[in-house]
Amino acid sequence: MSIASEVFNAYGIPAELIPFGNGHINDTYVSGDYVIQRINTSVFKDPVKLMENIILVTSFLQKKLKSMGMDSERGTLNLLYTKDGKSYYTSSDGAAYRVCKLIKNTVSYDKITPELLEKAAYGFGFFQRLLADFDSSALHETIPDFHNTPKRYCALMEAAALDPLGRCSLIKEELDYISSVKDELSVVTDALANKALPWRVTHNDTKINNVLLDKDSGEFVAVIDLDTVMPGSLLYDYGDAVRSGANTAKEDEADLSLVGLDFENVRAFTKGFLTSIGDYITPKETELLPFSVRLLALELSIRFLTDYIMGDTYFKTSREGQNLDRARCQLRLAQVVQENMDELKEIVRACAKK
Repeated sequence: MSIASEVFNAYGIPAELIPFGNGHINDTYVSGDYVIQRINTSVFKDPVKLMENIILVTSFLQKKLKSMGMDSERGTLNLLYTKDGKSYYTSSDGAAYRVCKLIKNTVSYDKITPELLEKAAYGFGFFQRLLADFDSSALHETIPDFHNTPKRYCALMEAAALDPLGRCSLIKEELDYISSVKDELSVVTDALANKALPWRVTHNDTKINNVLLDKDSGEFVAVIDLDTVMPGSLLYDYGDAVRSGANTAKEDEADLSLVGLDFENVRAFTKGFLTSIGDYITPKETELLPFSVRLLALELSIRFLTDYIMGDTYFKTSREGQNLDRARCQLRLAQVVQENMDELKEIVRACAKK
């Protein structure tokens, strides 16, 4: 029996397998009214905890949507269980597969426009709003310390001390700059620890293509790809979305003069996010939204630099020095954010008033 046949038999679903979507982590297929994914266990090493998170969050969302008179079949993922009641199936080759119902008549986009960013932001804000009274401590950390920026900094310094390939001589300026802003890296983690910021359910992958829109109306339907839902701060989701959606340069741009902020995109995402989350966001969270863009750019630059020092073993590269270019691009973006902090604060203030 083929692996595909094993999965079909385990779930009792139609025997067809059509590639679906363009995710970078899990392999995704569609079969009739169902979406099948092979979980990437090299990234998510504990599928039990991963699926427990998804079940907790989607079950809560389904109940919340029903209580609001909304369609729980379309408003979030609905998992299918195997014939023996399990949330995922382990095939004979050791791979893990899960199945959920296809959310029909929906579409997602990769191309970024202000209009689509605003709709995606509305979706992520609504996701936060629905989960505002969910106890995030019930969730597992599927990727431990994913947004613990101080620990990311320590890992960078440890890598620099080892310098296994002798690359640190090429990045002294970058290392010096990151060391000079070390105190900024703990702003959010410290605020979470002392309860100045609330712990939230965070999505942690707030790309535009993780939001489904209705094919006919173009309106928000559901947030998908919940593998990285974990306890954290909503600042991580906002900051990362704006960092990626408003950068005027490509991620590995070597010409740093091209790095900038598209303020129309910043305004679009901020408007959509704050409109949908409403009063569920706290004053402290609102205050730190502009800073979060800088923090997430710094964090990603640290991760790229660490991988560059250690020999490009985590992030896939297609050319020599690509991770270094990525790191420098994010560092420049962090500087651009700082240079334009007053304008970013004004955008947040204006959107928060509406």
